[in-house]
Amino acid sequence: MAKTPVAPKPVGEIRPTPLADALGERYLAYALSTIISRSLPDVRDGLKPVHRRLMYAMRQLKLDPATGFKKCARVVGDVMGKYHPHGDQSIYDAMVRLAQDFAVRYPLVEGQGNFGNIDGDNAAAMRYTEARLTPFAMKLMDGLDEDAIDFRVTYDGEESEPIVMPSVVPNLLANGSSGIAVGMATNIPPHNVGELCDALLHLIKTPKAHVTTLLEYVQGPDFPTGGIIAESRDTIRDAYATGRGSLRVRAKWNIEKYDRGQFNLIITQIPYQVQKAKLIERIAELLNDKKLPLLADIRDESTEDVRIVLEPKSRTVDPEQCMEQLFRQTELEIRFGMNMNVLGADGTPRVMGLRELLQAFLDHRQIVLVRRSKHRLEKIKNRLELLEGYLICYLNLDKVIKIIRTEDEPKPKLMKAFGLTDNQAEAILNMRLRSLRKLEEFEIKSEHKELSEERKVLAALVKDESQQWKAIAGQVKEIKDEFGQKTPLGKRRTELGSAPTAVVIPIDALVEKEPVTVILSAKGWIRAMKGHRDDVLSGDSDVKYKEGDAYQAAVKAQSTDKILLFGSDGRFYAIGADKLPQGRGFGEPIRLIIELPNDATIISMTVFNREQKFLVVSNEGRGFVVPAEQVFAQTKNGKQALNLADGEKAVVCSPLMALTTGLLDEALAKAGDHVAIIGDNRKLLIFPLSKVPEMSKGRGVILQRYQDGGCADAKVFTLKAGLTWMSGNGERVETALKEWIGQRAQAGRLPMKGFTRDERPFSG
Repeated sequence: MAKTPVAPKPVGEIRPTPLADALGERYLAYALSTIISRSLPDVRDGLKPVHRRLMYAMRQLKLDPATGFKKCARVVGDVMGKYHPHGDQSIYDAMVRLAQDFAVRYPLVEGQGNFGNIDGDNAAAMRYTEARLTPFAMKLMDGLDEDAIDFRVTYDGEESEPIVMPSVVPNLLANGSSGIAVGMATNIPPHNVGELCDALLHLIKTPKAHVTTLLEYVQGPDFPTGGIIAESRDTIRDAYATGRGSLRVRAKWNIEKYDRGQFNLIITQIPYQVQKAKLIERIAELLNDKKLPLLADIRDESTEDVRIVLEPKSRTVDPEQCMEQLFRQTELEIRFGMNMNVLGADGTPRVMGLRELLQAFLDHRQIVLVRRSKHRLEKIKNRLELLEGYLICYLNLDKVIKIIRTEDEPKPKLMKAFGLTDNQAEAILNMRLRSLRKLEEFEIKSEHKELSEERKVLAALVKDESQQWKAIAGQVKEIKDEFGQKTPLGKRRTELGSAPTAVVIPIDALVEKEPVTVILSAKGWIRAMKGHRDDVLSGDSDVKYKEGDAYQAAVKAQSTDKILLFGSDGRFYAIGADKLPQGRGFGEPIRLIIELPNDATIISMTVFNREQKFLVVSNEGRGFVVPAEQVFAQTKNGKQALNLADGEKAVVCSPLMALTTGLLDEALAKAGDHVAIIGDNRKLLIFPLSKVPEMSKGRGVILQRYQDGGCADAKVFTLKAGLTWMSGNGERVETALKEWIGQRAQAGRLPMKGFTRDERPFSG
């Protein structure tokens, strides 16, 4: 039988609310909680709540630097159970970070066991590791028992915790902070305590000091991992003036030289918050992908100190170029985004500049000093009251003893007889007999005198602000002596460099240099084969082509070279040799690499050299000389050089200078001085090259006139060396050329006896 449903109990008042309003109200509460209670540090002590609670819990456990270690699990348990009702792992992670000397400039926790490393390895479980406070952390809590700050009840109402630490050290700037809240974030770099102390002393002396003056003392961030800040002073000043900015941080490196000019690049410091293992993995990945042609190998030889060894490809590698390439492609260079967003003394989040942060710390120190002084005055007052009672006792010792021995209630009698207060009478009755000796009387008088003098000094300090600042300056000097630049911990680690100048890395430096032979087929398929293949150039090779296709042209080059192509559309096209398909396949159609019109073909292929010049000729016999650097363009559309009329097409592209080989790094031969041009009508004309104008673009001038047909071929040659052409029996040379030499734009005459009948006699 089914049970009768029971009506739910009333839940109280139900208020209809629009969903948007309800969500907004609740999300705002969450956002404020995240900002105030989790993510942003307090400007006074530089701590977030979890860090403050960790410090206080460890102090309560008496984990001072002079005592032994305790298990981290014990500390985490106390923090979670008494002060911080959040996950144990998040508390432990926060504690681990405070112990990592590569994450925190001045560690607040001294760890024993595995607390992680710069490679990014995690710390051991909290049941294995142990910890205690460092001397620096103790300075944060100096005066905690002297009413220096306010306390509040914990979340369960059973304990109390400090709202803020007294903080004798400027921890916010010394150790920095980072965090992401709702709608805002903070990222404050660590700094050098010695420099901060110098700036604080200057600010005490000159309260209206400008940030520019303060930056004469605070040089910039001082990261625990060192590195080099590569920024101009103007950029650094703007960042510290506004509280926001971006600073370039680079790894520190040097050159380790060996015999015969060999050397290695040694990285000794890496940028802040960069994991070494991931950095090396990234460089190795780029090496495998052949994106670091200047580098041969990478090794990690780190022990306690960072030592990453970079092996260059050869001893001719420029170290600056190699490192510049690594800076651009890896985390050997990072951008540290400064965003000095903090909670002010009133709990309001705001972005502060350097001067505001330093002043907020000094204001906090003044409040702490006055409160501690008043607390001490109260203690002195109470102690002097007792000491004065003791002195009255010693002056009337016999009467006091008699009253104590004869009276059942001696306290009222003592108060009445000697004018004692309740506290004085109680203290006298609690005195031990051994305290009645003469030496004790002398010590009480000495203590009374010392405390009276101290009270006088403290009373003056509480009333006189100048005395307060003098005392604070003294405390700052003590911190500088203990943690300043002259101590091992306080020595500056991060160097200040200048903004890097633009280093122009040659494009060939980014490509691994190796010999290749570029082959173009008659149907426009192009490929690059490894090595210099003389057999391909001679046409006597085992290179295969697609069915119906054949060899057209080939050049020997380096993978770092640019291949210059000239099309029958009058355009020059440039392709990187490293971009061409490699292997023993057929290659790729040239039209997939460049935008070559369907009705156009490639008529010339050479290795680009900016010193080279070309004679370009159309089938109408018009042409001119064009410098190679004027037509070089690494775009798929190429660059128009020879303008063509309707029905006209380019047929010749002859270099003025012939390379002794196809290599760019070898000397160029002497340039030609005459032009030989032959028409479809088999008439040959030779004239001086000087008669042909040099242009970057145009139709050119008439080189040879035709009644029928057009230009078949042309070339530039040296008259003294003679005119060469290809015949069935090989290469032929003719030096007796006088009867064919004429003027530009003539028709020419039939060639010499034995001249080839090939359509392209000069092109092979």
